[in-house]
Amino acid sequence: MARTKLFAALLVIIVGVMYMEGVNGQDVCGVSLFDLFSCESAVIGPKPSPPTSDCCTVVSKADLKCMCQYKTSPLLPTLGVDPALALALPVKCGLAPPPC
Repeated sequence: MARTKLFAALLVIIVGVMYMEGVNGQDVCGVSLFDLFSCESAVIGPKPSPPTSDCCTVVSKADLKCMCQYKTSPLLPTLGVDPALALALPVKCGLAPPPC
């Protein structure tokens, strides 16, 4: 339950940042915020789960170059999201790594 709240807070903050930058707040790096929840267990915690097939489907649709902007985000770790785990998702899903 705490993880879900933490992940939801992350998404709200990302949407807020995107709104302030004038970007459509309906998606992050080309995928919907709702779809990103399928990757929650793979990017949070000391023992994350492997990405699910649903998560991999989402990752396959994402703009991987866009994901690079979150690599050094000081915000993600404060929300319990490990940026390294998030950027490792494409490889764990059998895709090319992000170009960063």
